[in-house]
Amino acid sequence: MEPITPCLWFDTAAEEAAEFYVSLLPDSKITAVSRYPDGSGDRSGTVLTVAFELNGQPFTALNGGPEFTFNEAISFQIHCDTTEQLDDLWTRLTEGGEESQCGWLKDRYGLSWQVIPAGFEQLLSDPDPGRSQRAMQAMMSMRKLDIDAMRAAADSA
Repeated sequence: MEPITPCLWFDTAAEEAAEFYVSLLPDSKITAVSRYPDGSGDRSGTVLTVAFELNGQPFTALNGGPEFTFNEAISFQIHCDTTEQLDDLWTRLTEGGEESQCGWLKDRYGLSWQVIPAGFEQLLSDPDPGRSQRAMQAMMSMRKLDIDAMRAAADSA
């Protein structure tokens, strides 16, 4: 069975978005581009779909028109190994987009992402409920996640 492939619906920016996304992560590439056939009205010859991979995960971007737009009901999580990696991805993804809270953002195409530092899940699931609660409270006041500040809050008693 083939892996599950998310299909991202764009109005007309599928190829531009796919090129941007593959520039963000290692082991990423565009694998195929299809075009609307002749007889498709204004869309004849324009990009229909772009198959691409992000860090080895397959995706499809579709230029389907303006009928549907992204919302926060779905997002993609990027787990970062270093603060530098997190800072770089946050900066690049929010350029032309918008920050939200708790590590969430929308990129310039309206797609939601969560940029997550290493150690985040362990901190929030700490066996000491007071420690995990303090980390959670600190997180709720953040836009871009700062794992060091979350750890400091967790350790303050």
